[in-house]
Amino acid sequence: MEEKKDIIKVENTEVLTSNTDLLNLADKISQEVVRKRRSMAININATIVETYWNVGRYIVEFEQKGNTKAKYGASLLTNLSKILRAKVGRGYSRPNLNNMRKFYLMYPICQTSEKSLVPPICQTLSDKLTWSHICELITIDDPLEREFYEKECISGNWDVRTLHRQMESGLFMRLAQSKDKEGVLQLAHVGQQIQTAEDVVKDTYTLEFLGIEDKKQYKESDLEQKLIDNMQTFLLELGKGFAYIGRQYPLTINNVHYHIDLVFYHRILKCFVLIDLKKGAVKHKDIGQMNMYIGYFAKEENVEGDNPPIGIILGHYKDELMVEYATYGMDTNLFVSKYELYLPDKEELRRLVANILK
Repeated sequence: MEEKKDIIKVENTEVLTSNTDLLNLADKISQEVVRKRRSMAININATIVETYWNVGRYIVEFEQKGNTKAKYGASLLTNLSKILRAKVGRGYSRPNLNNMRKFYLMYPICQTSEKSLVPPICQTLSDKLTWSHICELITIDDPLEREFYEKECISGNWDVRTLHRQMESGLFMRLAQSKDKEGVLQLAHVGQQIQTAEDVVKDTYTLEFLGIEDKKQYKESDLEQKLIDNMQTFLLELGKGFAYIGRQYPLTINNVHYHIDLVFYHRILKCFVLIDLKKGAVKHKDIGQMNMYIGYFAKEENVEGDNPPIGIILGHYKDELMVEYATYGMDTNLFVSKYELYLPDKEELRRLVANILK
């Protein structure tokens, strides 16, 4: 009886796959090709970023010699763009040249070697971020705020869209306003560090991505469904380390059935995170109920290696004094936060953070 032969089709050509050695060879070659392609992409990006930094340097040095005041003035970038596009092609529009100039000014030469004029921070950025990322970062004038987004963008492997959304939602200022001066500086220089329950909970969550008008009538079930439909962005808003477990998570105590709106697991803190949604103000009975949920998970759901669960009640309004009294003596892992359906006023947040840094 003829032995059955496994075959695969590549561009309508049948290739025998019963030869293990041949398959291993193909795997080794394909892995090498993928690795080299990735390396080429990184090298190309690094070359582009460093080239643009040097273009910015040439422009600034030209300006500093007084040439712009003498002959060219405000038309320098416009005229230079026309010449460069004729000589070297696309990529050198006036706005892009202005970004290159700004890039150099924000990341000037520092601790350079004789072999390279490119500063270490520029080399780091070119290894990790694209020119599109950098164009977003240089719109931030405050160096502390910009440094924070650099660190988070690299550590979180954010794409440009994610970086833009986090900047628009004022992530740095929202995290910074609950810290002291030393905490703000550490946040900027190191990025967000996750070590305790307080590190993963925000005082205010921005949910503008849900598309719900602030004055529109909606149910808590509508809010929950919208969050499920936009889970990827919601996870981004929650922050590092969250993994979605389920919705309307059931638990039964003395034949009474309860449901937790959303349950997550935090892979860094190694604990469950329970979220209850309230479309209006959080009430004292909501706090008592969440405390019960935390106790249930600690006793019934936690396994060896799990840390105590975190409970977050997320309401549209928050009465600070009521929360202080209602949580008195309770588990420190129970938090009451509020959510907003619109992007925050970033200038107001900046003023608050500036007052902390005084």
